[in-house]
Amino acid sequence: MSAREEFVYRSKLAEQAERYEDMVQWMQKVAEEDTEMTVEERNLLSVAYKNVIGTKRASWRIITGIEQKEVEKKNESGKQLGYIVDYRKKIEDELKDTCNKVLAVLKTILARQDPSTAGESKVFYYKMQGDYHRYLAEFAKGADRQVAAESSLSSYKAAADNAKGLPPTHPIRLGLALNFSVFYFEILNSAEQACEVAKTAFDDAIQELDSLNEDSYKDSTLIMQLLRDNLTLWTADMPNQDGDDQEQQRQDDAEEQQEES
Repeated sequence: MSAREEFVYRSKLAEQAERYEDMVQWMQKVAEEDTEMTVEERNLLSVAYKNVIGTKRASWRIITGIEQKEVEKKNESGKQLGYIVDYRKKIEDELKDTCNKVLAVLKTILARQDPSTAGESKVFYYKMQGDYHRYLAEFAKGADRQVAAESSLSSYKAAADNAKGLPPTHPIRLGLALNFSVFYFEILNSAEQACEVAKTAFDDAIQELDSLNEDSYKDSTLIMQLLRDNLTLWTADMPNQDGDDQEQQRQDDAEEQQEES
């Protein structure tokens, strides 16, 4: 067993044990090697970080909700609110640290890619890069939020440019459209642009649904359903965008778990 095979095996072992921090460590070693990652390896890397960041994002949403309720009770000067704010900031520091680690790994991986060629792997990595900049933008404020949002937009656009060569029904292309539309809706507050991205991806895929191969049928149709669900939410009750965020986040996460399984 080579060192690389050992890292992958240990990562799979950590995944089964649901020790995702350990899984991250092993897959980072694979990513740092000067060799293109296989589909299995890049999915393992994505799953590892997705589970680590997913837990922290969920914690942040819960604490932010508690903080908002405390503020609404007019307890701005109370000790309890201070404890909540300190805890939220602690979680945000952890989120920032995790996102920056992922983005550093992705920067290394993308630097190895041939700039003159497009392909599935480039779409995957640029999409992932866009996702983690988006996660930073979710809690950042001021100039930091603007930088994170601009970086996310740039990464998603690069992914979209490279995705033009993939079939409209390809799960990675559809997953990109789903997350890109979520970015427009949640980060840029542009429901119109979000709907346009989602509708275009859905309509293009529908036209070629008959040619969809069996291997990706389940993944592709699931993401198409999520795209349609989002369109229904975003167009039915536009004034209640804030209320739809948590539901949308569940859909976003469901897509990525499906794609990376």
